[in-house]
Amino acid sequence: MVNGKKMLNLCSNNYLGLANDVRLKDAAIEAVKKWGAGLGAVRTIAGTQTIHLDLEKKLARFKETEDVVILQSGFNANLAVIPALVGDGDVIFSDELNHASIIDGCRLSGARIVRYPHCDTGALEKLVVEWKEKSGQGRHALIITDGVFSMDGDIAPIDQLAAVSEKYGVALMVDDAHGEGVLGHHGRGVVNHFGMEGKVDIEVGTLSKAFGVVGGFIAGPSELCTWLRQRARPFLFSTGLSTADVGAAIESVRILESSDELVKKLWDNSRYFQEKLKGYGYNLGKTQTPITPIMVGNEMKAKELSFKLIEKGIFIQAIVFPTVPRGKARLRAMISASHTKEDLTFAAHTLKDIGSELGLL
Repeated sequence: MVNGKKMLNLCSNNYLGLANDVRLKDAAIEAVKKWGAGLGAVRTIAGTQTIHLDLEKKLARFKETEDVVILQSGFNANLAVIPALVGDGDVIFSDELNHASIIDGCRLSGARIVRYPHCDTGALEKLVVEWKEKSGQGRHALIITDGVFSMDGDIAPIDQLAAVSEKYGVALMVDDAHGEGVLGHHGRGVVNHFGMEGKVDIEVGTLSKAFGVVGGFIAGPSELCTWLRQRARPFLFSTGLSTADVGAAIESVRILESSDELVKKLWDNSRYFQEKLKGYGYNLGKTQTPITPIMVGNEMKAKELSFKLIEKGIFIQAIVFPTVPRGKARLRAMISASHTKEDLTFAAHTLKDIGSELGLL
């Protein structure tokens, strides 16, 4: 509902529709009844309850890693892990289109930041070789990439990045915020999608998108997670996830482990919607995922398209500078397993009519 008007929501990250699932609602209520509403302390003092350890164990099993540390958000997970691993005198090789939380985590670390061209592993390798020749073996280095890039919907070449990481002994970290619950077997994410288990040193994920709740996590070797519990400042100095969030997240993991029905529905809906828009003449950029960028280019035209869609009962926001570069304005449609074919047909036909009216098609 927007200003009292019922809308079709096409810009939520609720990929699997779990944010509104009665099973998660019930799990959250039961967790509060059993464990209370709040923690009253940070995790390392008196704020860790059995339910937190249970979620970490279940996420580690789901992600097929040794251990997991849960945090208050995906943003906080990046702020936690990056400065805990690298600092002054070290180097970070960061994809130029990485998320703001990665950028902020890199800045907080104090390490030198080397941006490499988007998904260009050849250019990355040259930068790593150059660093090796100048710095030798005495410094720490970290390659960081998003798993799925949120504005374009393209997927990082994890297999190629892992090859560079292994060849030169540089750690690899993937932030899979938009891959969790979307890619891989039962939604296990981009590392599983590429079959690269054990080849990626650090995986950062979020519970606030496909999992339908809120929170973030870091998955990896036991030694890494033990280190983070001692050194990651958002973990040490901020109260952890509420029991309601943790209870709901546990139910999300259970649902995904038991069935891939929602993941399949998400992809079926995405293919259906994207094929219709392409057939009408829309440019969807280079997306490989349910993220559907409807490229417009002109900022004012993108805003006008968004306003006219809202008038027709379709809620989809324009994405303009500075979120994307000038001249790259777009509408970003986010498809969900909870959409019906009727929803998507209505949205696609409306986009066709308004796009033709505005001279975009």
